[in-house]
Amino acid sequence: MRAPLLETSIKSLKKLHQGKVRDIYDIDADTMLLVSTDRLSAFDVILPTGIAHKGAMLTQMANFWFEQLQAVVPNHLTGIAPETVVAPDEVEQVKGRAMVVKKLKPLPLEAIVRGYLVGSGWKEYAAKGTVCDIPLPAGLQLAQQLPKPLFTPSSKAAVGDHDENISIAQVEALIGKEMTAQVEQAAIALYTRAAEYARTKGIIIADTKFEFGLDAQGVLHVMDEALTPDSSRFWPADQYQIGSNPPSYDKQYVRDWLESCGWDKTAPGPELPPEVAQRTSDKYMEAFAKLTGRTLAVEASA
Repeated sequence: MRAPLLETSIKSLKKLHQGKVRDIYDIDADTMLLVSTDRLSAFDVILPTGIAHKGAMLTQMANFWFEQLQAVVPNHLTGIAPETVVAPDEVEQVKGRAMVVKKLKPLPLEAIVRGYLVGSGWKEYAAKGTVCDIPLPAGLQLAQQLPKPLFTPSSKAAVGDHDENISIAQVEALIGKEMTAQVEQAAIALYTRAAEYARTKGIIIADTKFEFGLDAQGVLHVMDEALTPDSSRFWPADQYQIGSNPPSYDKQYVRDWLESCGWDKTAPGPELPPEVAQRTSDKYMEAFAKLTGRTLAVEASA
């Protein structure tokens, strides 16, 4: 098995940005290349251990969802094959793990949608009866489905910083009232359609986050990634029980190990034991197979 790809080295294109997971390269005035590496971030820290095939899984799962949901909201895909925009000796770095996308004006927020009461939402509800200061009915239990999906936006943090919940009023101050309403409607529609589909495949999408951008005409597009284990909380429906935290297909397995190892959640992060990295890769691959019904197209030499 090929070692995880932690950083790309594409010389034929100018690197624009290196995020927690993706390396972004400039192609021309209208398009850019997004390459998903095998990096893993947890608690907003990039860990030194990569997860085998993670980048390919993220890209191919996001592409699957973009196909499924393109009638709900336009997405940033161009349909251009990534292999055609890099040098021949760089093709292996992009095969199966990259996408050529439109350049959009990104909106400065993460559009989080919560469908179930879990994580930080549960902690706040247990203390105050609210989630992101939104009042909820009394008597809800851990992991219970919410009466309706909640739009709970957060700030877009730089690498190494922590995202922070922001109010609807703060979002309106950033992007305007009309655009805020459009983003909320789009995010909830995307989540609802995806959650309905996922249930037919035996998976509950407890919550997720979307990122949006505008094209030159001001049309809203969903961008970056969508409904992957990096941006969502996936639960196996057959193990779901109200009142307990179900096992998940996302990186919660890694978070749980990190919580137990004594790490103080500041950089640098600890190396993951091989069994933890492998188990995480296996969980990601299982979620991909269940949701898409497809076999992951991994690098030819992997």
